[in-house]
Amino acid sequence: MLVGLIVLGVYHKQIWEYLLELTAAFRDIETARAYIASYGVLAPIVSAILMIFQSVIAPLPAFLITFANGLLFGVWWGAALSWGSAMIGAALCFFIARGLGRPVIVKLLSEAAVNTSDQFFQRYGKHAVLIARLVPIISFDVISYGAGLTSMQFWGFAIATGIGQLPATLLYSYLGDRATGSIKILLWVFGIVMAVSIVIGLVKRRAKQ
Repeated sequence: MLVGLIVLGVYHKQIWEYLLELTAAFRDIETARAYIASYGVLAPIVSAILMIFQSVIAPLPAFLITFANGLLFGVWWGAALSWGSAMIGAALCFFIARGLGRPVIVKLLSEAAVNTSDQFFQRYGKHAVLIARLVPIISFDVISYGAGLTSMQFWGFAIATGIGQLPATLLYSYLGDRATGSIKILLWVFGIVMAVSIVIGLVKRRAKQ
């Protein structure tokens, strides 16, 4: 943290300019692809760092990174890169919350965000991570931090995360080069339908019990 503060103090103008450049580069799929591709052979590493960065701090749209990876590296390699780096980012969120505790996470996110995560876990229990990953309108970063504040075991969290993010990762990678407004809407609807189906199944199971 001390090293980070020193670097921030010395290079704050350059860091701010870079963040502005990064935000501008991720305004659409083509600019995101061009930005990642500009790093040449280091493009996969840069893409992975950006995916992890957005997971922990969330200033960038993850789906644009996934689209760009599909365009640059093909469906399967792009999906593997997006899936693997997103898993690392989710794990970091989990362990940050587990290590630093609720007061720090409340400051990092907000009281309202953490309370929403608490309610989500109270309602869906161990299935909360899987459901959250399937629903595009839910901030999965918040759920990853929230999972770290619960008694959930890491491997249960990791398995649910891996399964939950796989369908969207494959779809975004495959459709990256055809990204239009209608396709994005279709993917959101797909995610919502999948999540609603899971919720209905859980409710039916509880009703039978």
